[in-house]
Amino acid sequence: MHTADFAFDLPEALIAQSPARPRDAARLLRVAPGALGDAGVRHLPGMLRPGDLMVVNDTRVIPARLHARRMRDGGEARVEIMLNRAEADGTWHALVRNARKLRAGDVLAVEGAPELAPRVVEAPVEGAVRLDFGPDQAALAAALERAGEIPLPPYIARPDGPRPEDREDYQPIFARTPGAVAAPTASLHFTPALLSALEARGVGRATLTLHVGAGTFLPLRGEDPRGQRLHAEWGEVTEEAAAAINATRAAGGRVVAIGTTALRLLEAATGPDGTTRPFRDLTDIFLLPGHRFRGADMLLTNFHLPKSTLFMLVCAFGGTARMKAAYAHAVGAGYRFYSYGDACLIDRDEDEPDR
Repeated sequence: MHTADFAFDLPEALIAQSPARPRDAARLLRVAPGALGDAGVRHLPGMLRPGDLMVVNDTRVIPARLHARRMRDGGEARVEIMLNRAEADGTWHALVRNARKLRAGDVLAVEGAPELAPRVVEAPVEGAVRLDFGPDQAALAAALERAGEIPLPPYIARPDGPRPEDREDYQPIFARTPGAVAAPTASLHFTPALLSALEARGVGRATLTLHVGAGTFLPLRGEDPRGQRLHAEWGEVTEEAAAAINATRAAGGRVVAIGTTALRLLEAATGPDGTTRPFRDLTDIFLLPGHRFRGADMLLTNFHLPKSTLFMLVCAFGGTARMKAAYAHAVGAGYRFYSYGDACLIDRDEDEPDR
């Protein structure tokens, strides 16, 4: 297996720069065994059955990008901070642009919120540092709202920074638990009207939390993806959610993961016997072709970058040949790609040709 195996040609014009309005007006490609079907997100209720269960991620995106200055004898250095995850000891794991300018003990001045003054806890490792903002997490949250930027992916062009509407556009309808630095983008397509139609159809909903980290934006290094690791992300599957998922399976319903983040956490929480158990921990699970999925039967997801970990994941779930054909169809039909783009609904590959 090579990273180049997951390359495909994507015209830049197909990279969505803003979402469909309303959100459920986006297109939806149905990827079923032996067939592709063009539809819209509004048709999702008709593609699911009474007794199916959607599993959604309730993480909420925080304004995690900060601009700061390091002041010490010898001059100043400007750095860009991307908060990644809160650690158990109250510090924050962060990715820092220009991290080579930092060393343990440095105190940073944050533009727009000088009262924060985070301290570098230890020397940077591969661009990552731990920052101590002090014990008052409520004050940090308030300062982020004032001085932080919504961390849009680099392929959404905002030369002057995020637009005011991005704060709402990049926040899913299910967002409740603050902590993500990237949105679970499949959830961006849902509206109150669509949720009402799904409820009327008899489709249930369970909620989990996976705080999507800054590592989701990082490219893979090297030609063998099997030798690489993902940044760990914090997730939780409650007893209530696990019980709902297991009851759905027992009754013959399908578990529908809404987004790759929900799918990754389901796989981390589901054992070889197919039982989903409560989970509250970090996970760095990396799903590649060859993985036998147990946590979900269907996946709703957006269209992902060439050679990305997420395209590898959908190839693992739906079958590499089938997903390459689906993506070629999507490019030819002018589907919009990435975070603000269109979606596809994929059945789990049962033939397992890649395994």
